Amino acid sequence: MKEFSKEIYLKWYEDMTMWRRFEDKCRSLYLKQKIRGFLHLYNGQEAIPAGFTHAMDLTKDSMITAYRCHIHPMAMGVDPKRIMAELCGKATGTSGGMGGSMHIFSKEHRFYGGHGIVGGQIPLGAGIAFADKFFDRKAVNICFFGDGAARQGSLHETFNMAMNWKLPVVFVVENNQYAMGTSVKRTANHEDIYKLGLGYEMPCLAVDAMDPEKVAEAAYEAIERARRGDGPTFIEARTYRFRGHSMSDAEPYRSKEEVAIHKKDDPIELIKERILVNSWATEEELEVLDNKSRDFVEECIEFMENSPYPDVEKVYEYVYAQENYPFLDKLEN
Repeated sequence: MKEFSKEIYLKWYEDMTMWRRFEDKCRSLYLKQKIRGFLHLYNGQEAIPAGFTHAMDLTKDSMITAYRCHIHPMAMGVDPKRIMAELCGKATGTSGGMGGSMHIFSKEHRFYGGHGIVGGQIPLGAGIAFADKFFDRKAVNICFFGDGAARQGSLHETFNMAMNWKLPVVFVVENNQYAMGTSVKRTANHEDIYKLGLGYEMPCLAVDAMDPEKVAEAAYEAIERARRGDGPTFIEARTYRFRGHSMSDAEPYRSKEEVAIHKKDDPIELIKERILVNSWATEEELEVLDNKSRDFVEECIEFMENSPYPDVEKVYEYVYAQENYPFLDKLEN
């Protein structure tokens, strides 16, 4: 694995501060009704994609996740401007404005969504890994899901097949402790979600997911295990979201004091402290990076604002595979 160098830490700092500001701007755009529907923000969980993409081979490995999906594709190399456009339903978006917040997708960068069905991506991640093995691509799929999705039956079916066929997939539960709004401790008889892998003799572990170094170390070991043909690993990435489940979440299940305590473990502040302690940059140099990320997010918004909405005629273009589908003949206007 690449070493945790000065360059890596400065990249992490620049990326993670930009990701945080991107999500904060999304919140603002939602309140202005420029983003419609649902919006799930990633504040607090940035160390996970930072750590995983450090350990991945981005020329062939792939990623799939749930609907809190704006930041993962950025880490994979997708242009944030196109993600912002997609969030606002613009034609220049990653899915032509047809997917929105929960369905970011990029075949070019091997980022396969963005899935609104809770846990729906778990068997799909194993399916991508099956294809990688079948075609001998020496690639690994990273399959993310939330702690709420860990209670889906499809997880058990997928774990069983993935171990039986030794598929090159790393399953990662991003345990931010509350799913939609119910504590992990209230949804099962145990709080160690990673132990679900034990029933399938799948290597499994928990990792402090507020630290990108620890995430990267666990990710690299799991990815290399999968790549050499030894099958999947299940990682519980223990994190904490600083904002509600979605924009409609009033957060009655936790106190402001609890959130404040967890913010002391902010992964961005952790990165900043290590940079300063190692004299890799000064406060003034980090401020330059802060301003750079702030300016770039404004560029994303400008790109979105100057982009057109999709043509109305395209509304059925991606729905029916059959040309001249009979239902279309019955439509008026």
